[in-house]
Amino acid sequence: MPTPRKEQVSKHINGHYHCISRAVRRAFLCGVDKQSGCNYEHRRQWILDRLEVLAGQSAVEVCAYTIMSNHYHLVLHVDYEQSLTWDAEEVVKRWCTLFPPQALKDSDDKQIDTEVVNAYFARLTADEEKVTLWRERLADLSWFMRCLNEPIARQANKEDECTGRFWEGRFKSQALLDDAALISCMAYVDLNPVRAAIAQTPEDSEFTSFAARVEIQKKSVSKPEPQSQWLLPFAETKKTGKPQATQNAHVCLPISQEEYFELVDWTGRCIRDGKRGAIPAHIRPILQRLEIKQDNWIDGIQHYGNHFYKVVGIMRHLLEETERQGRKWFKGQSAARLLYQ
Repeated sequence: MPTPRKEQVSKHINGHYHCISRAVRRAFLCGVDKQSGCNYEHRRQWILDRLEVLAGQSAVEVCAYTIMSNHYHLVLHVDYEQSLTWDAEEVVKRWCTLFPPQALKDSDDKQIDTEVVNAYFARLTADEEKVTLWRERLADLSWFMRCLNEPIARQANKEDECTGRFWEGRFKSQALLDDAALISCMAYVDLNPVRAAIAQTPEDSEFTSFAARVEIQKKSVSKPEPQSQWLLPFAETKKTGKPQATQNAHVCLPISQEEYFELVDWTGRCIRDGKRGAIPAHIRPILQRLEIKQDNWIDGIQHYGNHFYKVVGIMRHLLEETERQGRKWFKGQSAARLLYQ
């Protein structure tokens, strides 16, 4: 029997989650369908555009993503505490950006008066019950995925001139209980095209967060002006060698961008070549700090999807989550003992 989502996701608590959505009936999410010859490559941009909007307006941040031919992976950070810092006006503004009120939509033959708009938003802001509901939805994992999947399904069905389900049921999710689980899951997600032999290296992978971050870094070097960045930022590495939070980010990933790039790039080359070799000296400290067993790192990333199910993390965190949910065990405990300290 499937576990209810409310038991999988700790509501009102910050956390990281790995989410997967797959198209139904072998429908093509994007790419080229060899049977029909139809090219759905443009649908990748639909997802990226919607992700950028949602990341900008909700309290759910995107850590990593990859978009494959019939499914996509997301690593998300639910930042409920961030939503508590918004006043009522901010909540209404964010919600109405995602769901523009029908009463305020412009038509071809008339323009809405500014006073009418201000009065309408004032009424919404004064409605405490509605503001509370919207605040919770803006920091809700299920609502984030709903706001992402529903518009894509409608666009795809309209383009295919059909009706019915586009996604294979609800999205699947894994709770990432600690930094080790987060970084290993991000590496697994970013290396999906390499593991599927679609790309030679992580930076050559199309429509992955790794390739997007590399491109942003290249642009920042050639053009010093600030770049648009909607992905959750990495920490900055100081002279102490320990990652520190960036000045502009209240939350950041527990590793520097340089460390993550080196870790994923080396891992991708091992997976592609089929030869593990010795772990380089500059990679070892990263794995040690994250409490990841170095000898099992490559195997853990290659078979990550088979090793873990609903929750991922080092053993003590797995046991704590098992007790919290009132369960006897979770699939993946043996893999956790092998991969994590």
